[in-house]
Amino acid sequence: MSTSITSAAYNANPTFTGSSSYSSSFQQVLTRAVQMASLPMQQVEADISTATNESSAISSLENTFGSLDSAVQAVGTAAAGSAAATVSDTSSISATATSSALPGTYTIQVDSLGSYTTTLSPAGSSAVTDPSTQNISSASSFTLTVNGGNTTITPSGNSLDDLAAAINGASAGVQATIVNMGSAASADYRLVVTSDSLSADTISLSDGSSQLLNTISTGAAATYQVNGSSTVLQSNSPQVTLSPGLTVTLLGQSSSPVTVTVSTDYSSLQTALSNLASAYNSAFSAVQAQVGQSGGALAGQSIVYTLQNVLQQVSQFSSNSSGAVNTLADLGLTLSDTGQMSFDASTFSAQNASNISQFLGGASSGGFLQTAESALSGVDDSTTGALEAEYAAFQTQITGDNQQVTDDQARIGLMETNLEAELAQADAAIATLETQKTYYQDLFQAEYSSSST
Repeated sequence: MSTSITSAAYNANPTFTGSSSYSSSFQQVLTRAVQMASLPMQQVEADISTATNESSAISSLENTFGSLDSAVQAVGTAAAGSAAATVSDTSSISATATSSALPGTYTIQVDSLGSYTTTLSPAGSSAVTDPSTQNISSASSFTLTVNGGNTTITPSGNSLDDLAAAINGASAGVQATIVNMGSAASADYRLVVTSDSLSADTISLSDGSSQLLNTISTGAAATYQVNGSSTVLQSNSPQVTLSPGLTVTLLGQSSSPVTVTVSTDYSSLQTALSNLASAYNSAFSAVQAQVGQSGGALAGQSIVYTLQNVLQQVSQFSSNSSGAVNTLADLGLTLSDTGQMSFDASTFSAQNASNISQFLGGASSGGFLQTAESALSGVDDSTTGALEAEYAAFQTQITGDNQQVTDDQARIGLMETNLEAELAQADAAIATLETQKTYYQDLFQAEYSSSST
């Protein structure tokens, strides 16, 4: 059966004002009563402070272990390595490899870089000296023809700048620029239209009454040979797909074949392992700060031992496989006497890629990654993790304790109000008696003041 508490103002330092000679004693009674009644509430307030500190420590650990989990996942992402292409002559070609590129050696000899078809507007009866206000034609609409295909060009304004912008916005396979064919003192701006491809394109621009472009140079395809073949190949782009996932850019003619080597690059995995060591050290230090007599708010609690066990599962993992990589130390990750992890890149570089892959495994295929991610998700999962469960428990406790403090304050306030009323009645009664006492003393004194007795 619940008891309803009438709300009353709670004052931790109540003041009693009376008129009797015992009012100071009544003040002491009231103060002492409030102090005694507040003791359980003060303990609850201390519990709230403790739970708040514990909750904050849990939140910090959750972030730290989340970072460690992310570092492990980054190792998994980088575990397969990435394809990297190197070339023997960087002045002739550059190369880019994607994950689908097959490791191997390729050769390419660049015979010709090819060229773009270029056209130029002829000199007009009056030169365009300001392309922002003047144009090579007064027409409002033009027809651009590229290799027989027509595109209507409608500039937003009547200037040469507007015409060039409209051509570039038409996606017709050409690019328009403006060039000054005059001197610094006497400008003569012309429209230049160049094809996007390395080929003998035909380009014309008509304003309905005249052709506005002359061909300055006719383009040609780039030519090259691959892997020693005598067959001459052509490309209308400087970018050539040499193999699935392997693209080369033609930069210059080569007098002999240029070698392109595609291999697996593990530099990203090396970086990920180094970051893993840093994340592990942060987590280790955060847990150690909660251990021992001088430990933090969670010292002695089971969650600390749970986290220590997780760190041990991560750092002490052993695969017991037939490969040369069976522990993190074989990858260059070692622990010092103080428990801090360090990464040695030279140890990692000396290992075979197949052995590294076998040791790491995957998030669901066994190996270090599955063990580490499983252990970490058990504590840092935002829904089911042990840290989240601890945090939720502390928040529930804090909420309940705050409500109890509110109820206790109302109860103490009511007690204080009632006690003040009772003491005020007692004080008033005593004050009345003290007044009567004084009256009779004065009367007695007046009656017998001349008596010798």
